[in-house]
Amino acid sequence: MRLAKASPLCPSAVMTTVRHILDQKGPQVWFVHPDDTVYDAIKMMADKNVGALVVLDGSKIVGIVTERDYARNVFLKGRASPQTLVREIMQHNVVCVEPDKSIEECMAIMSAKRVRHLPVINDGELLGIVSIGDLVKSIISDREFVIEQLEHYIRGAKT
Repeated sequence: MRLAKASPLCPSAVMTTVRHILDQKGPQVWFVHPDDTVYDAIKMMADKNVGALVVLDGSKIVGIVTERDYARNVFLKGRASPQTLVREIMQHNVVCVEPDKSIEECMAIMSAKRVRHLPVINDGELLGIVSIGDLVKSIISDREFVIEQLEHYIRGAKT
């Protein structure tokens, strides 16, 4: 569902929320446990074609592990991924967003916090995860929608 937001520059501007992205991509969240091996985490990322996994202890988010964490904290340090636990390399301070956040707000958060993935939570419940790629795809889609609407308006005005 797209939410219209008036803007002084473009009165018909479209504001998309994280909820819209999750509606499009689905709620599937791939996750690992803190005591899983990094090898298992990297294998899951490859199998599922994702760049990050939420780390759950029961239903509680305790971290996030990314390909970047693997590259910097395992590979470059000469560690063995089958012997290294996710808890040893995961990011403990997870930046999360609520489903009402706009794409623009998420981009600002990602830039400020230097992260590429944001778990989405509502009342403590994990609803999904959005990536920088998801946000860029949504922005492009929104721009195409506005362009189509403007072209339709222009064609209608000429007839």
